[in-house]
Amino acid sequence: MNDTLAIFGFPTTPLELISFALAVTTVLLNVRQNHWAWLFSITSSATYAVVFFDARLYGDSGLQLVFIAASVWGWYQWLRGTGETRLVVTRLRCAGWAWALAGWALGFLALSWFLKTYTNTDVPRMDAFLTAGSLVGQLLLARKKVENWVIWIVVDVLYVGLYLFKDLHVTAVLYAVFVLLAARGLRAWSNIAQVKAGADR
Repeated sequence: MNDTLAIFGFPTTPLELISFALAVTTVLLNVRQNHWAWLFSITSSATYAVVFFDARLYGDSGLQLVFIAASVWGWYQWLRGTGETRLVVTRLRCAGWAWALAGWALGFLALSWFLKTYTNTDVPRMDAFLTAGSLVGQLLLARKKVENWVIWIVVDVLYVGLYLFKDLHVTAVLYAVFVLLAARGLRAWSNIAQVKAGADR
């Protein structure tokens, strides 16, 4: 599955292509709030863990394992909600933003130190920054917060550059598609939250 082949002149592997297809399906289903997105998320995370490990993106590789656990939790959240209340799309308050950004910063510092100290990655800071941001985005997605899409847009734009640098061209294209899908998700979920806020008044 890791034999190199060329697509439009770019080197890739069958496993990267499979991961690409699974990841696109995941985001499309997330935009529609379809709970089966989490199954595709688990599968794509498992395959991308191998792809990223081979590229020495150890933060991203380990992140995929966290994503698997977070996807199981997110699936449960979307199906069960909180107690007897079904989980609905809402916005973060100021305190929520503060916690999200603080978590991102702390995650970056811890992961950056770990990757620089214990691995041979050549991009410890960028890997750490995007890994920490992705974790925050995933947690907000699991809680159906509109702002998860804002974080994904920022993270995915930077990932395009990182994956081009690491010669993961197909995955770079994937993350460029993710930027467009995240913008679509932000618009769709913002409209849903606005309607709900109006109904609650």
